[in-house]
Amino acid sequence: MANILIVEDEKNMQNIICDYLHRGGHACFTADDGVDALMLLKNNPMDLMILDIMMPHLDGFSVCKTAREMSSLPIIMLTAKSDEEDKLKGYELGADDYMTKPFSPKILLAKTNALLRRTSITAADTGSDKQRLMLSAGKIMINPASRKVFADGAEITLTHKEYELLYFLMSNPEQIFSREQLLNRIWGYDFEGNTRTVDTHIKTLRQKLGSEGNSIVTLIRSGYKFEAAR
Repeated sequence: MANILIVEDEKNMQNIICDYLHRGGHACFTADDGVDALMLLKNNPMDLMILDIMMPHLDGFSVCKTAREMSSLPIIMLTAKSDEEDKLKGYELGADDYMTKPFSPKILLAKTNALLRRTSITAADTGSDKQRLMLSAGKIMINPASRKVFADGAEITLTHKEYELLYFLMSNPEQIFSREQLLNRIWGYDFEGNTRTVDTHIKTLRQKLGSEGNSIVTLIRSGYKFEAAR
């Protein structure tokens, strides 16, 4: 059972989502606006958040951005628009997946369970990594036990997907991965987004790594690889 935060101002939709998640064995916390959502997130341990974009007081993008500064929990965003730019903005702010209204609650539950499984697998991998030495290359260092990342001696804050992406690339130095391979490896085969999602996350990851961001190399028409600075 997981604790799921549902942030949706439309009560009927909120109730439908809760009903399906309860059937899936999860505990639900609800918020009608972004301000209440952040308060709940601050005071209660959550495993995943389902977040509507259009809400009073504080929209979903603002909530997503602030939530990412507080936690690395998986976030599924809900939107009435199918506009690609809105989705890319959400991914850039740290969302893990998207669903466009109207949607199937069964599919939402399936996506929720898939994200929770991937998160638990990552957590299990982290636990098994406690006996490993830190992963380092150039001036970038990752502590798998604490999931902390340092660049040029300073700790940087990464989202769940950014961490997975960096860890995967650093664990396979000099190996070229296509955008499709990275999308399937990090986001999963059931992910609805496209390869621009990978580009967006790479761009943000490079920015956070500062001068060390050049270690993530783009190969035209091929993909990306990690190349440690010498």
